[in-house]
Amino acid sequence: MITRVLVANRGEIARRVFATCRRLGVGTVAVFTDPDARSPHVAESDARVRVDSYLSIPELIQAARSAGADAIHPGYGFLSENASFAAAVIDEGLIWIGPPVAAVTAMGSKIEAKKMMAAAGVPVLADLDPDTITAGQLPVLVKASAGGGGRGMRVIDDLGALPEAVRAARREAASAFGDGAVFCERYLPRGHHIEVQIMADAHGTVWAVGERECSIQRRHQKVIEEAPSPLVDRIPGMRDRLFTAARQAAAAIGYTGAGTVEFLADDDGEFFFLEMNTRLQVEHPVTELTTGTDLVECQLAVADGAALAADPPVAAGHSIEARLYAEDPSRGWQPQAGTVHHIEVPGVATQFGLLRESGLRLDSGIVDGSVVSVHYDPMLAKVISYAPTRRRAAALLADALARTRLHGLRTNRDLLVNVLRHPAFLAGHTDTAFFDSHGLDTLAAPLAGPRAVRLSAIAAALATAAQHRAGARVLAGLPSGWRNLPAGNQDKAFADADGTEHRVAYRFSRGELLLPDDPGVTLLAAGPAEVVLADSGVAVAFRVARYGERVGGERVGGERVEVDSPLGSIAFRTVPRFPEPGSVAQQGSLLAPMPGSVIRLGAGLGDQVSVGQPLVWLEAMKMEHTIVAPADGVIAELNVTVGQQVEVGAVLARVEAPDASPAATADVTGEASAEGEKQ
Repeated sequence: MITRVLVANRGEIARRVFATCRRLGVGTVAVFTDPDARSPHVAESDARVRVDSYLSIPELIQAARSAGADAIHPGYGFLSENASFAAAVIDEGLIWIGPPVAAVTAMGSKIEAKKMMAAAGVPVLADLDPDTITAGQLPVLVKASAGGGGRGMRVIDDLGALPEAVRAARREAASAFGDGAVFCERYLPRGHHIEVQIMADAHGTVWAVGERECSIQRRHQKVIEEAPSPLVDRIPGMRDRLFTAARQAAAAIGYTGAGTVEFLADDDGEFFFLEMNTRLQVEHPVTELTTGTDLVECQLAVADGAALAADPPVAAGHSIEARLYAEDPSRGWQPQAGTVHHIEVPGVATQFGLLRESGLRLDSGIVDGSVVSVHYDPMLAKVISYAPTRRRAAALLADALARTRLHGLRTNRDLLVNVLRHPAFLAGHTDTAFFDSHGLDTLAAPLAGPRAVRLSAIAAALATAAQHRAGARVLAGLPSGWRNLPAGNQDKAFADADGTEHRVAYRFSRGELLLPDDPGVTLLAAGPAEVVLADSGVAVAFRVARYGERVGGERVGGERVEVDSPLGSIAFRTVPRFPEPGSVAQQGSLLAPMPGSVIRLGAGLGDQVSVGQPLVWLEAMKMEHTIVAPADGVIAELNVTVGQQVEVGAVLARVEAPDASPAATADVTGEASAEGEKQ
């Protein structure tokens, strides 16, 4: 009987497994690296052991022994699909909470896995040799043979671009998985990503627990997942065919434990095997909520030798999961790093648990004050809804995300809300080209429109003024800027996340607030944390939080002001009246968009470059980003070398244009991305 489990993973993944262990009375052991020393998963464990790397098999085995664990759960990232790790755990006499070593080995190579599935009668897409592909076979998808999470994937529709895409995919796959093997396959531009949850025991029972649709993706990585699949619901007989194929796949490799068989389907319901993930998936909560089944509990039972019931649980209702990422969709999905000052998702009924009725579940690895590191995946949380119908689940989730207070980093929250409320999504017309079909610019647009931004800036100014008066040593009861006689206006300026400046002029007179630039706005109430404004007679409450502002003339950190209201959330930075010398970058400067490591340079000091030419490649959060020349010119400064670590905003290089035109902003493109389940 399993008594204490070490989870060989971090963050949300570890917390999810710990939640089930606590409910079952099973002890827990956490491992952590230095960046995660203060992570919630560490604090919540019964015992914790520091390791140099989550990928060090000897360290993990020793940690289990030292902490008295008798079983290891690999989570759903890092070493979860590493056959050598599974074998080492078993050889050490510990219980491996995962599939047999042979099954992990069989599915470890996508190339070999497809051959096995074809032999078992599972429909597959034929592999294509990158060296023999013709124009008539385009578009194709370049894929890494090992690993997953979208890394090493590229869609190619230009034959001339194929060789460089293959080289880049090999480089990225070798960096992420230690295996640079890649292959190509036919690409379905408007396909549906469908997966079947498998659970099997050692006594011959194989469950197809339900299917999920994961078609809303960026860079071949899932953003929104749901169960059941709208496509499968529309196509008669498709569910039975999918489940049969998934069980065939599991039987072909003698599978036990939890696994996921992934398929790519077209609009007519024809589907093809993609891969089998020999682990639990990030999106497993939607299956848990629709079936009322704790899949981690099933994993523990199977690992302990228990037999599953003859029939799988019956699914009911609808569940949708949205992944909150610290990233900027409008700028090539740039990942963000830094401190999460505050996270508050309203209406959450459970964390990591099941729901008996309509509601919200939150699975997250962060709390207030958590630091998002450049070393790991930028996923902050999964917000999951459950309701009797799909429309109800979508509305519930969209409303919760729109009202979420998330301070400190730019996220994809507004994009998620826009997708969930989009007519095409609500109609069930989802496919892997959703962002291309409906316009990423439109879907990534902020929830707060120009009027909301203006009102939020006014609220920020008045709340900041109230905060200053609250800290005043004399006459604290008077409003900021109050005068007995007519005087000039008070003035405060804020910059939004895009750098646009919003200046607010105001003056307190006897009994009222005067806003000379905003005559339609009246003040109903103002305090340091909340301001109520009436805009043309319609009252709206704005909640204001400041992090590191100046109080009483003393600096207490940065100057970030977060404003939340029913109109949307806005993050501002206060604009100093007198910028410090040297704080403005020279024209043509290439600034690091995020902390990371320089992995390549495309030119040297003094070289002539052209606008759009790749100059610096950065790697951050397992993503490769290309920074290009903002204009034609000469590299007048080159401040980095290969292997150097840089902080966000660091000047990497400077391109001097011969015409000395106004400064251009360096463009950044992401070449690949990392997914939470493949951290």
